[in-house]
Amino acid sequence: MTETPIHDRVSATPFPAASGRSKGYEKRAVDAFLAQAREAFEADDAGVLRSSEVRAAAFPLVRGGYAVAPVDAALGRVEDAFAAREREYALSRLGARAWVAETRDTAQVVLDRLGRPRGHRFDRVGLLHYGYRVDEVDIVADRVSRYLAAGDPVTPEQVRAVAFRMQRGGYRETQVDAVLDAVIEVMLAVG
Repeated sequence: MTETPIHDRVSATPFPAASGRSKGYEKRAVDAFLAQAREAFEADDAGVLRSSEVRAAAFPLVRGGYAVAPVDAALGRVEDAFAAREREYALSRLGARAWVAETRDTAQVVLDRLGRPRGHRFDRVGLLHYGYRVDEVDIVADRVSRYLAAGDPVTPEQVRAVAFRMQRGGYRETQVDAVLDAVIEVMLAVG
């Protein structure tokens, strides 16, 4: 299988600017990260930059910055490209059987977490602190569970785009985010 160069998968910067009074991602930070990603991808070194690091990339919000949605879409494509390379590397190093077993184990850990009763799937923050809205997280958790258990259609883009409102005493953000990251890892691992 021939791999498409990363620069063909990501539209060239500059991205459109955020409109009106909206803030966008700081242009220099985005440009620097994408240049680093392009260099790492073209170096063809599987350990230089990982798909999980692309997913975790964050940029300051400023007036006159790049519009958020196009940058996020490009980052999704960059993450997909790195994940595909990581999958190919792991398959060649571990073999298909070990790779599938590793991915299945991760999926099972996620399913075990999401199989808990609604309202009790994640730790809660204290009543004086804000966390993710429990009902919204539980809806997404149910959908992800159906994807993992029965193959219901869900895309990595849909999981990446999930955003939750906040509530006092809600679910602890770091736990929810870690599980969603693991879901994306599984999705990208199976291609």
